[in-house]
Amino acid sequence: METKDLLGRLRQFDAYPKTLEDFRVKTYGGAVVTIVSGILMLILFLSELNYYLSKEVQPELFVDTSRGQKLKINIDIIFPRMPCGYLSIDAMDVSGEQQIDVDHNLFKKRLDLDGNPIDDRLHKEGLGDKSKQFVEAVKKDLDPDRCESCYGAETVDKKCCNTCEEVREAYRKKGWAFNNPDGIEQCDREGWSDKMMSQKNEGCQVMGYLQVNKVAGNFHFAPGKSFQQHHVHVHDLQAFAGQKFNITHKINHLSFGKDYPGIVNPLDGLNVKATEVQMMYQYFVKVVPTTYVKTTGQTLYTNQFSVTKHSKVVSHSSGESGLPGVFFMYELSPMMVKYTEKQRSFMHFLTGVCAIVGGIFTVAGLVDSMVYHSARAIQQKIDLGKAS
Repeated sequence: METKDLLGRLRQFDAYPKTLEDFRVKTYGGAVVTIVSGILMLILFLSELNYYLSKEVQPELFVDTSRGQKLKINIDIIFPRMPCGYLSIDAMDVSGEQQIDVDHNLFKKRLDLDGNPIDDRLHKEGLGDKSKQFVEAVKKDLDPDRCESCYGAETVDKKCCNTCEEVREAYRKKGWAFNNPDGIEQCDREGWSDKMMSQKNEGCQVMGYLQVNKVAGNFHFAPGKSFQQHHVHVHDLQAFAGQKFNITHKINHLSFGKDYPGIVNPLDGLNVKATEVQMMYQYFVKVVPTTYVKTTGQTLYTNQFSVTKHSKVVSHSSGESGLPGVFFMYELSPMMVKYTEKQRSFMHFLTGVCAIVGGIFTVAGLVDSMVYHSARAIQQKIDLGKAS
């Protein structure tokens, strides 16, 4: 008896009293409301689930105290009107380190004027070399102890010029113009003129990366062989005999360090068409050191950046000095951004799901009740009108 009394009292706490099946009325309006509310519940549940499964990223800002790290610059740039044989890539920074005519981690791909690869192979060839294999094959038949002429550019320290490059270097030290390689045996042997002519109507894609010190500096892409003379960075354009250069370029990708989830590289996909020849494009880049910590505890050291652009025509007629090409001047911010991934709370997800289900169920009940009673009231008026 006591057990039945206890169960009877417990039943009084039921907040969801049940109605008899015979007293329930099912309507078409109620069915429509049920289907619509069910679809809404499913959509909002999936949205909440997607939000829960995504990572929460918390940003922090503090002073960058890291030291001794290198800065990796990832590059993929197309020059549709600049032959690979004409193009030099140089990097230098405020510490005094210089990388002249970089080729150890950068590759060039020759393109035709429509942007299609002429050769799918990636090259590291330098200006004037027909190919490494060709030059090496020629050298095998030459006397290793030979002393060939520098064509009047001999000095006390340099009396022999056994390659076209050595002849050009001797001319440069003398201050002479190296306009015409024809008649210079070393250049004829290495196919210097042939390559210059064969690549005249081509483009070039440069891809790879630069490894530089983590200090302010610049790197650039410009025609002509580069060298240092009296502590001044110079590009030798004499071999081009006054040729004008089209510096149209497309930046497929440029980043400083590894990519992390959500990173935006503002120069990716930038297509710049030169409106005139002899254009100089300058990109002033502000690099912000960035640390990304994943939920697994793995830490990724990288960078993000902002950029401003400036361009001008460099020629004697315009009065602007400079070198045609694309120049990137970068400097590093003293502040570092830290992003930390965190897993979202399961209890927050559960609370959101309950709120969605309960809220839609309640609102749907109110809508169904309003529709049902409105329909009954209208039907009653119609019936009264017929009866009268």
